Amino acid sequence: MSVLPTRHRTVTVRGHEIAYREAGPADAPVLLLLHGFPTSSHMFRDLIPPLAGRYRLIAPDHLGFGRSAAPAGFPYTFAGLAALTAEFTEALGLDRFALYIQDYGAPIGLRLALAHPERITAIVTQNGNAYEEGLGAEAWAPVLALIEERTPETEEPVRAIRSLDGIRWQYETGVPAEYRELLSPDAWHHDAALMARAGQDAIQLDLIADYGSNFALYPAFQEYFRTSRVPLLAVWGEGDQIFVPAGAEAFRRDLPDAEIHLLPTGHFALETHAPAIAALIDDFLRRRVLLRP
Repeated sequence: MSVLPTRHRTVTVRGHEIAYREAGPADAPVLLLLHGFPTSSHMFRDLIPPLAGRYRLIAPDHLGFGRSAAPAGFPYTFAGLAALTAEFTEALGLDRFALYIQDYGAPIGLRLALAHPERITAIVTQNGNAYEEGLGAEAWAPVLALIEERTPETEEPVRAIRSLDGIRWQYETGVPAEYRELLSPDAWHHDAALMARAGQDAIQLDLIADYGSNFALYPAFQEYFRTSRVPLLAVWGEGDQIFVPAGAEAFRRDLPDAEIHLLPTGHFALETHAPAIAALIDDFLRRRVLLRP
């Protein structure tokens, strides 16, 4: 596949500027890339070029993340971000697309699928969870404490998650020694700088405290899988301690035809395995979407 340039654009949605990356032919099948915490569309910088010859790739920065606006008055909940993402797709005229979901991108994208199942052609989940067994016990302990009761005492441990050390831990943990040198320190320094901006403390604490609303939707997500039979590819860093491999395997319970690949890396699998993941996505979408009768 030829490599096409990535363009960095913005669009105004509900009065808020949303930044996004776009590459590929305007008339090609669309793959909507939804990033996780604490990053942005920056996480897709190595995935977009090898796929841009065959697909139209669109990667927004969620409101409050990356180069998108971070208004203080916005209700930072997953329902709010999902609704804004739906409006973003409508602003760009996207009526049919495959989803790539990672971390926070999973509940945002799956809420979008619940609201508009007719728009979703396939799902690629890369450490994007929808099952209780996918939650790593140790990593989730402080978050669950905050969800149960939000107090200054439960907020403080969660603040460490978006510190430079906390973000670096997310990138490095579970990555075998032979792949460590593929990790670019620029990635966690980039995320940490954006997470240190004014207003981020309130934004990120609000979102983390709201994560329990996603657990409540897990049964609905799973019912969507069963009824829609949406083609699903799970490409999962098997060393991830935030969303553990059992979360990837669980998709087969509701989607027996789900294709699952556990890769020898961690939470941010694209940092070490972007070429392999791009090849898996291209093969999957060609077989399950483009060539589907």
